Amino acid sequence: MFHVERKNMKKIIKGNIVDVINKVIYYGEIYIENGRITRIQKVSKEKDATYILPGLIDSHIHIESSMLSPGAFAKLAVRHGTVSCVSDPHEIGNVLGKKGIEYMINDGNRVPFKFNFGVPSCVPATSFETSGEIIGPGDVKELIERSDIKYMSEMMNYPGVIFSDRDVVKKINYAKRINKPIDGHAPGISGNDLIKYVAAGISTDHECSTIEEAEEKIDAGMMIQIREGSAARNFEKLHNLIDKYPDKVMLCSDDLHPDDLMAGHINRLIQKGLNKGLDIFNLLTAAIINPIRHYRLAGCILRVGDPADLIIIDNPENFNILETWIDGSPVYKDGDVLFEYSQPIPINKFEAKPIKSTDLKIKGRSEKVRVIEALDGELITRQLIRNIKLNHGEAMALPDEDIVKIVVLNRYVPEPPVVGFITGFGIKNGALASSIAHDSHNIVAIGSSDEQITEVINNVIECRGGIAVNDGKNTDILKLELAGLMSTADPKFVAQAYKDLNKKASLICTKMKAPFMTLAFMALLVIPELKIGDKGLFDVQQFKPVSLFIEKEQITKKK
Repeated sequence: MFHVERKNMKKIIKGNIVDVINKVIYYGEIYIENGRITRIQKVSKEKDATYILPGLIDSHIHIESSMLSPGAFAKLAVRHGTVSCVSDPHEIGNVLGKKGIEYMINDGNRVPFKFNFGVPSCVPATSFETSGEIIGPGDVKELIERSDIKYMSEMMNYPGVIFSDRDVVKKINYAKRINKPIDGHAPGISGNDLIKYVAAGISTDHECSTIEEAEEKIDAGMMIQIREGSAARNFEKLHNLIDKYPDKVMLCSDDLHPDDLMAGHINRLIQKGLNKGLDIFNLLTAAIINPIRHYRLAGCILRVGDPADLIIIDNPENFNILETWIDGSPVYKDGDVLFEYSQPIPINKFEAKPIKSTDLKIKGRSEKVRVIEALDGELITRQLIRNIKLNHGEAMALPDEDIVKIVVLNRYVPEPPVVGFITGFGIKNGALASSIAHDSHNIVAIGSSDEQITEVINNVIECRGGIAVNDGKNTDILKLELAGLMSTADPKFVAQAYKDLNKKASLICTKMKAPFMTLAFMALLVIPELKIGDKGLFDVQQFKPVSLFIEKEQITKKK
């Protein structure tokens, strides 16, 4: 069995060594000194040996979406063999700007886990919404030159890239000038637009939903990050890329809620791939080698001189994580996390004032309205044209027909709420609200009545951030006092509390498996088709604001 010998503070690990680069497995010893691998050699095999391999890496994740601070995130991630992640602090950047990014870096430095933060490229994501801060070209230049900033985070403003927006070009050039990678975000972009996007210097994409889209982007020169998060799950459709293009794909979560993180991380994708018959070395290349090479990380691929960031598994068939090591020391073993992390001190920006139910009334101009159609398991939406009822000049929701109100309330400046209509949640009695609303993180809510929506919104305001659900009788809330995005509570408590809230939300949102996660993306103005922000409805394909009501316009009804 696996064991460690201590000789003059040096460490020798014995076991079946999984050499991902050379695609071989052999029994041997790994010598570690001062946190680094000093020698690897083959020795006579022992019976019942476990397997040693490099630690896993999430190639693209927003830590904030776990509702945990970086240190608390690390305490869950190491349980699953994750030793490092490429982290985009875009969410807290929208709330607190450079101060928020600094907070994430400092908190991450309090634990042995390896966070590789980028500089957000699109804060705010568009000029059609209100964020807490703006990270302009000058801020990007200052941040990208820091040694602890590894790359430029996803360039979501793809129209700005394609049409050479001045500020967008400046930001890209700052990263190119010092040879740091630039992440992409280009859902559905193809043809000449894709060629322009890649030619600008953007090298990855995690938004592919079909093999055809991914292959076109690979042919254009991009690395594809196969995403399996809490809302967007693309592994099932894209997993065949791993054996076909082993050097062109990486694995990522993007957004992962705490209950899902509690259950597993990149290790679950390895297990899924093995169950589908994928080559284990190709899977490990996507999960370890490619992120290290693409982002030029100081990671472990089991070479002399590498940091000893290792995992111990039972066998390659089951891939159960027994131990996780970072810099030559165990951080997870026998079911226990072996490092301490004290509760973080919250920072925030929250100026929203309580609302009244009368604030949510919509003065009707027509019975024909634009309706957002939310899709379970997808970040994209569809734009529908539907008839609603006018009651004494007021446009009414139709819960029995699955058309309810959706509300966005500016949390940085006291402003009247913006109200629209949405379908796809299957909500007939109850309401949800959240201060997690990508990307500017204003308050977003849906519900079957104005009174219930008001109730959950005001609960979120009172707590200065959180997710709340009203089941028609009672309201429950998980406080997110850290930037309105993350909790300062114990990670296991947060995971269970979110699981309980999500279960309650799923009972009233009968068509959604992850209603809170899906709701959080209804205000994301850079993913098609129709979204809603604090300034109104937004047609992403036309990339412009649109009216809620259809009056004299001639629009083809979408099915």
